[in-house]
Formats: sequence, C-alpha cells, structure tokens
Amino acid sequence: MNPNDFDRFLAKTTPQPLGLEIVKASGSYLWDASGKKYLDFVAGVSACSLGHCHPKVVQAIQRQAADYLHVMVYGEFAQKPVTDLAKKLLGLMPETHEKIYLTNSGTEAIEGALKLAKRATGRSGIVAAHHSYHGSTQGALSVTGFEPIKQAYRPLLPDVSFIPFNSPEALETINTSTAAVILETIQGGAGFIVPQKDYLQQVKARCEAVGALLILDEIQPGFGRTGRLFGFEHFEVVPDIVVMGKGMGGGLPIGAFTASSALMDLLAVNPSLGHITTFGGHPLIAAAALATLEEISGTDLLQQIPEKEAMIREMLQHPKIKKINGQGLMLAPILETPAEVDQVVLGALEEGLILFWLLWEKRAFRISPPLNISKDEIREGCQVILRLLDRL
Repeated sequence: MNPNDFDRFLAKTTPQPLGLEIVKASGSYLWDASGKKYLDFVAGVSACSLGHCHPKVVQAIQRQAADYLHVMVYGEFAQKPVTDLAKKLLGLMPETHEKIYLTNSGTEAIEGALKLAKRATGRSGIVAAHHSYHGSTQGALSVTGFEPIKQAYRPLLPDVSFIPFNSPEALETINTSTAAVILETIQGGAGFIVPQKDYLQQVKARCEAVGALLILDEIQPGFGRTGRLFGFEHFEVVPDIVVMGKGMGGGLPIGAFTASSALMDLLAVNPSLGHITTFGGHPLIAAAALATLEEISGTDLLQQIPEKEAMIREMLQHPKIKKINGQGLMLAPILETPAEVDQVVLGALEEGLILFWLLWEKRAFRISPPLNISKDEIREGCQVILRLLDRL
C-alpha cells in the first residue's frame, strides 16, 4: 500500500492517528507491513473479545458466506443464524428480557433504546451522567456528558439532564417527566469508573418510583469483559433496556438492545416501522456473534477473568501508577499527567505493545486485551509497561 494513501483518502478522527499498516492479525497479536509483531492489549477497543481471527468465528463466517448474505431488511425474513443468536443470547439474560433488536453498531442501538423509552412512556426527558460516552450520532451524542465534544454540533436533543455518576443525592433529578435514565454500567471514557455499593439499585428504585425506564449501556463491559456476561450482573440490578455492541461480534460490526416483549412490541405499531434498519441482523455477522457467544458462555473463559485481572493488578504495582480503575479485563492505570500517558502509549508501540488512550480521562491508558489472552502474554505486556514506567 502506498503509505500516503491513508492520509490522502481517509477522513480522520484526530490530526495524528497512529497509522500502523496492519497486514495480519491472529490471536493476541498484530503484524504491520514491515513484519513487526505487536502484542495487542486493546483488542480493537474491546471489540475483539476472542482475539483476532478466532478459528470458530472464522469458520462460522465462512459457512454462512457460502449459504447467503443480505437478503432482506431487518425484521421481514426468518433467518436461522439471526434467530439462533437471539434465542441463545436471551436465554442467558434476565427472564424479563424477552426480545432483541439487532443493529449495526452500539451507537445505533443507543438510538433505538432512547426511542423505545420515549415511545413507552410518552415522555421526552432523558437523564444521563456527566463524563459519559454513548456514541457519536445525534441522539447518542446528546446523552454524552462531555461538552467539549458536543459544542460544535448543537442544537442536539432537548430535555436531556446530567447528573454525577455515583451520586445518590442527585437522583431527585429523575422525575415524572423522565422517560429514561441512561448510564454506562462502567463509565468508559471517564476512566473505567465502577458503580459504588448499591448505586445502580438506587437508580433503578428511583426510576420505578417515577415511572421512568433504566437503560444500561453495556457496549464496553458486555460479553464477558468484567468476568460476567454483562457488567450489571455484578450489581444485582436488572435494567429495563440493555444496550450492547463491541465485543458481541467477534471482530465484526454489530449492536443490539434487549427488553421485555411488552416494550419491544411497541416498535411495530403506532407507528409501524418504529425503528428500522437495512443491515441490522445481518446473517453473516449474526453467525460470527453466535460463535463468539458460544465460546464465551460454553467454556471456562469467564471464570478465568478474575485471575487475569488479579495478575495484571499485581504486576503493575509501580510508583508512577496512582491507582488502577475498572474491573475484569477493562482496566485503566492512572498516572500523574497526560504527558506520562503519551510516553507510555507511544513508547509501548515502539516496544511492540499496543495500548491506547481513554476519551476524557487523559491521565489513564487502556488495558482491554482479548478475553482469552494467555498468562504468558499478560506477563509479557506488563513487563513492557513496567520498563516504560521506569523511564519516566
């Protein structure tokens, strides 16, 4: 590939992207065009739950590609891989979650969840959290709690209020005008902030008291990253709507939201076609997602996550690390300054280790490797990080 073509033809999200030219990926490793090998501690920003090109996922893709690809817009034709995925996933969720709507991405699922809450309640108010991130489309951006990323795109959705995460005192903001409260189960961009004590239970109780719905965004914590299939399972709360994406597809683009039949059936009437998508529920991606889910839920992979988390925390004890936020394999070491983080992330790249930044918390770097990363690979990556921290 001409090295200038990336800069010339592709729109950028930042002025200076890393720009690695990847030619191969397998397991926990990537290779660039020069043949250099990189240990991946990021997993496509939590999207590659089983690492790169997992054999069972690749086989599922190949089998489905030989049968058929897109045949009809979502919701019209019965397609076995799509139905099998829905049945398998809902069987692993709380019994009140009876139906699923499959989308092309997490942010599209957020849009559908917000619409469903408004349709169900007849209300327009949405309560979200400061320093949240739910996506970059207009609705998802409207409930993202970080003004610098929003100000250039206003006006956004009206009737959106923001409260501090982990602050029970602020729950009075949720009232009889509120259609839904939307929270990340674990705040991602803010620095992998875990809910305190019974905070999510208090949010759910307040929602029930005023007739609002609770939407939990599981796009990052979902599909095993915390050691449970979904992060909310750690906190003894059942949301009304669950939004998912990223790690769901085994490396392919997908999102979804789930709820009760009573809620989901509202999207089909008054008006019909209440939420529509051409490629949502694509059979190829559903086949990959089903293979991913079967591997996560049908092996001891989830049981391994706490031990792997403990190993990382034990190895990364260093004076430069103030604390490590997060849970499972969704961890964010906090350093003293953003400049130190830059040195670690860029230095790691030179050392053959892929780390990455978080959106809003610039003193943190991301550790979100494949769930099936080996202990030897964890040890290898942590040793690189320690060497870099020693140089600061």
